[in-house]
Amino acid sequence: MPDAAVSRPVLMTVDDDPAVSRAVARDLRRRYGQAYRVLRADCGDDAIAALREVKLRGGTVAAVLADYRMPQMDGVQLLEQAMDLFPTARRVLLTAYADTSAAIRAINDVDLDHYLLKPWNPPEEKLYPVLDALLESWHAAPPRPADEVVVIGDRWSARSFAVRDFLARNEVPYRWLRVDEAEAGRLLEAAGLGWTDDLGRLEGPIRLPVVLTPPRPGTSAAEGGRPAVLVDPDDTTLAEHVGLSTRPARDFYDVAIVGGGPAGLGAAVYAASEGLRTVMIEERATGGQAGQSSRIENYLGFPDGLSGAQLADRARRQVAKFGAETLSARSVTRLEVSGSARVLHFTDGTSVAAHTVLLATGVAYRTLQGPGVEQYTGRGIYYGAALSEANACADEDVFVVGAANSAGQSAVNLARSARSVTMLVRGPSIDASMSSYLIEQIAQRPNIRVLTCTEVVQARGGEHLSSIVLRDRAGGDEREVAAQHVFVFIGAEPRTSWLDGVVERDAKGFIVAGPDLHREGDRPPGWVLDRAPYHLETSVPGVFVAGDARAESVKRVASAVGEGAMAVMLVHRYLAQS
Repeated sequence: MPDAAVSRPVLMTVDDDPAVSRAVARDLRRRYGQAYRVLRADCGDDAIAALREVKLRGGTVAAVLADYRMPQMDGVQLLEQAMDLFPTARRVLLTAYADTSAAIRAINDVDLDHYLLKPWNPPEEKLYPVLDALLESWHAAPPRPADEVVVIGDRWSARSFAVRDFLARNEVPYRWLRVDEAEAGRLLEAAGLGWTDDLGRLEGPIRLPVVLTPPRPGTSAAEGGRPAVLVDPDDTTLAEHVGLSTRPARDFYDVAIVGGGPAGLGAAVYAASEGLRTVMIEERATGGQAGQSSRIENYLGFPDGLSGAQLADRARRQVAKFGAETLSARSVTRLEVSGSARVLHFTDGTSVAAHTVLLATGVAYRTLQGPGVEQYTGRGIYYGAALSEANACADEDVFVVGAANSAGQSAVNLARSARSVTMLVRGPSIDASMSSYLIEQIAQRPNIRVLTCTEVVQARGGEHLSSIVLRDRAGGDEREVAAQHVFVFIGAEPRTSWLDGVVERDAKGFIVAGPDLHREGDRPPGWVLDRAPYHLETSVPGVFVAGDARAESVKRVASAVGEGAMAVMLVHRYLAQS
C-alpha cells in the first residue's frame, strides 16, 4: 500500500547540469506540483536509484525527462532502464540542439514519446502543451506491470511468433520465455503442464505456446477471476484474457466499421465525436499495415515523424475518448442486408447489426511463392515489420523483400541494429515506387545494399529458415545465400473475399464505389433508390468503403484518414434520408 508521500504520480527530471536540473524541476512544480511529485537527479545512477525507491514504496511514475548528453549514462540508456521499472511512464529526451541521431536512436531503442530542445522559454508555449498531452495519454492507459502476461514458446515456432506479434501490435505488455529456460520449466510445472528434472530442464510433452495471464479485468476470485493458463490459444481467447473487448455491448448501432486501420480509426473518431453509436471491428490489431511502419515521416502535422505504433496508439485513445466501441480479434465472414439493417456475421455464429456499414478492411501483404516459403513463414520469413522479431535481428544479416515505402521504412529501421540489410527488388530500381526521402536515407546507410532484378524463389532450412535461393531476373542465374531473417513487403491484396456476391468488386477484388459504379449512365444492378450512389457508397445502399480497400484509392495514410472522415459525412446524409 503506497504511503502518503508516494500517493501522487512522479515526474522525474534528470540533467547533469545542476542549474538546468533545478530550472526544469521549478517549471514542472509550477504547473504540476499539486497533482504530481517532482523528483530531480543530477546523474543517471541517482535517477535509477530514486525510481527504484518509488517502485519499492508502491508509487507510480508518469513521465521521465532525461538529458541526452550526460557522462557515464546518457539519456537513452537512462530511459531504457527506467522502462524496465515503469514501462508505461512517458519518455522525453532533452537536447541542447536539434540532435537528429539522438532522437532516432531514442525512438528505436526506447520508443521515445517526445524530445525537447533546451531552453524552452516560455514553458507555457514549448513545455507545458507537450507534457499536458503526454500526461493525458498516461492517465488514459492505466499502468500495468510489464510481466503480467507471460508467453512461453519455441523461438522458431510460427504460432509462438503469431501470439507475440498479436500482443505487441495490440500494445499488451508481456514477458517472453523460451521453453528451454529454467524459469519456463518451473512455471509450466506449477501449471501442471510438465515437470522438470534436477537441473530445471523441462520434461514431458507440451503443446506450445503457453500463455499465462492475470485474472480477467473486472472479475473477482469468486467470479472466476483467477490467473489463466492458455495452451495454444486462438486470438479471440487470448484477447479476452488480456483485457481486449471482443463482444459488442449492444445489438444495434448507427454505424459498424469493419477494419481498424487509418480509415477505420479516422471514421470511428469522427462518427463517435458526432454522436453516432459506433462500433469498430478489427481482426488483428488497430493501426493496420500503417501501424507496423517503423517510421512515418510524411504525415501532415508531424515534421519529426512518428512510428506507426505511436500513430495507432494516439488514434486508439481518441476512439475510446469519444465513446466508440472497439472489438478485437473478430473476423467478419458475411454481410447481410435485412431490410433497413446491415448485419455483419462473425466466425463464431454471432452477429452485430447497424443502420450503416463502413468497409475499411485495408489490404494484406501479398505472399511470396516458391518451395519452402509457406513452411518457414513465422520461422524466419515474416510479412510486414514483425515488431516482435525486429529486436532479434541485432548484429545479424537481414533481408527485406520489396521496393515500396513500407519496405524502405523497414530497411532503414533494421539497419540501425542489424549488421547488414539487403533489399531484394524485382524491378530495375526503387526510384519509381519509393518516396525520395526514403531513397536518400537508404543511400546514406552504408550497411544497406539494394539488389535489383532479384527475386526469392525458394526457402530452405531445418527447424527454421537457414537460406534462400535468389534468381537474377535478367539472366536467370540462381544462387543460395544464408538467411535467417526475411521481411516481406511485396504489394497488397484486398481482404474482401467475404463480400463476394453482395458488394461489387473489380477484377482484383477492390471494392467499387460512387461514380465508378455507373456504366453508361446506369446505376448498379439491384440498386433500389431513386438517387445515385454517394461518392464512397458501394453497390449496396448504406454500405460505404474507405481506404486501401477501395478501387483506385491513393494508398496513403493521410488519404485513408480523410476518406474515413468523408464517409461519416455521407453516413449522416444517408441516415437523414432513410
